[in-house]
Amino acid sequence: MTDDQPQPPARSENPPSRKSLPPFEALRAFDAVARLGGVRRAAQWLDRDHAVISRHLRAIETWAGVQLVERTPYGIALTERGRGYHERVSFAMDMLAHATLDLMSEGHHRRLHIWSTSGFALHWLSSRLEEFERRNSDADIVLRPNDHSPDFAAHEADIDVRFHATYEPEPELPPLLKRQVLVEAPIIAVASPDYLGSTGTPQTPDDLLQHRLLHEDSFKTWAKWLASYGVDDASRLSGARLWEGHLTLDAARHGRGIALANPVTAGADLESGSLIDIGRDNPEFAPRLGRYTLYARRDRWNDPLLRRFRKWVTSAVLADYPALKSAT
Repeated sequence: MTDDQPQPPARSENPPSRKSLPPFEALRAFDAVARLGGVRRAAQWLDRDHAVISRHLRAIETWAGVQLVERTPYGIALTERGRGYHERVSFAMDMLAHATLDLMSEGHHRRLHIWSTSGFALHWLSSRLEEFERRNSDADIVLRPNDHSPDFAAHEADIDVRFHATYEPEPELPPLLKRQVLVEAPIIAVASPDYLGSTGTPQTPDDLLQHRLLHEDSFKTWAKWLASYGVDDASRLSGARLWEGHLTLDAARHGRGIALANPVTAGADLESGSLIDIGRDNPEFAPRLGRYTLYARRDRWNDPLLRRFRKWVTSAVLADYPALKSAT
């Protein structure tokens, strides 16, 4: 719990008077209107008619004897008292929702819901996961590639695997979570033999600015990698933006330019020769490292199934790529 969050009231042995508790449906409607900024949006979210939501708002105002919302030319707005009330109500609603999710999750400890970066899921985990499933035949495994992390408080996932460059600030760890570095891997620039045959191989990081660079959703990944070599002119970056790393790798295979990758996502291509590490054996391209990191809730960290997955995924990655650096 952070300092800027409202603190829960002190617990009492006796339940509060029923007169102090508004009708729950009216409270849900008020909370939804306040969060979403309108009656129609709240009605859509709660799957109710907007007239029903309006009645709930009037009911809670009548119950409290205080005006909580006002109508403006731009729609519904909370009054000052409405904002103060909702600040405390929303905190209580979140606590109730998370407590319920925590309770429900206790019945699903044979399920392991894994999120990860798309490249890790596509190029390594999906093909290796069968081994873990064979060893844990009674487990229900769900794998979901995603370009953003899950909401662990809402139990969207049990495990999340992300890749972070060591030359960038380490992401802040929320109090709810623990993390474990699985493996370190060099971040490398790769291209097809055909592409390099037509353009020549860059000899320095600065030379890359004269080539077709393949980007994910923005130029930031390339800009930060180049900056780690002292190439700071990010305004000169250009090239295709393909949203995700596995798409930039596919474009590189087809000779469309140079992509950033690592040996886990590009290992098969590097081994077959369909992609070439342009900085290999070139001291101008001293390795820049990234880390695959596993995240999970602290209160689930030592659950047997989750613990077995942590141990398995670490050893399996290192078995496939023994040249990479172990986190242990």
